[in-house]
Amino acid sequence: MDKFQNRVTAGQALAEVLATKTYADPVVLALPRGGVPIGLQVARALSAPLDLIMVRKIGVPYQPELAVAAIVNGDHPELVINPAVARQAGLDRNDIDRLAEDQLREIKRRRSVYLSGRKTVDLKGRTAIVVDDGIATGATVRAALKAVRRQNPKQLILAVPVAPADTLSELRADVDDIICLSTPAMFHAIGLHYVDFSQVSDEEVVSALAEAAQEYAGTKNQQ
Repeated sequence: MDKFQNRVTAGQALAEVLATKTYADPVVLALPRGGVPIGLQVARALSAPLDLIMVRKIGVPYQPELAVAAIVNGDHPELVINPAVARQAGLDRNDIDRLAEDQLREIKRRRSVYLSGRKTVDLKGRTAIVVDDGIATGATVRAALKAVRRQNPKQLILAVPVAPADTLSELRADVDDIICLSTPAMFHAIGLHYVDFSQVSDEEVVSALAEAAQEYAGTKNQQ
């Protein structure tokens, strides 16, 4: 498959496929920041609310890009540990818990900036559609999926434009369905499958969430 031009066009293509499904009472949950432009297009196509899943990677102290775990916020934060990396780095659960504290503070800051105190959408009995701009190893999205499943949605769907097939296979047990537009045989990094993979700013996230909220309110008023 050719490269996606940018996150907006990728989101539109993903939304087109999702719109053919008959998911009951959908809620779109985007991983910030890159997943938000995707989520906006999906929420618009499904006339669904858009919310965030605040996930942070926990890196090895001497190699921050190497994820030893990922954490999702909430009343009961969900921590997913990569045991192989933890053993390799010589980190035990207490070490990882300490490293997680900084990321939980950053999650709290981001939620305050992005949502301005708005409550999260109740997922119980609804179709939760988790979206991002792509998946590489799957560590971060796995933490997100576990946290969402805990909220008792009727169905849990993972939807992304691009991901390696082996990663999707590993995630399949965590969801009820996976929608992925492209599974390249040679997968090195998500950004290589986009022409424009510019970083999404905090301001763009806030704007997209406000736009989605306004559009969803408009559809509710028409019902």
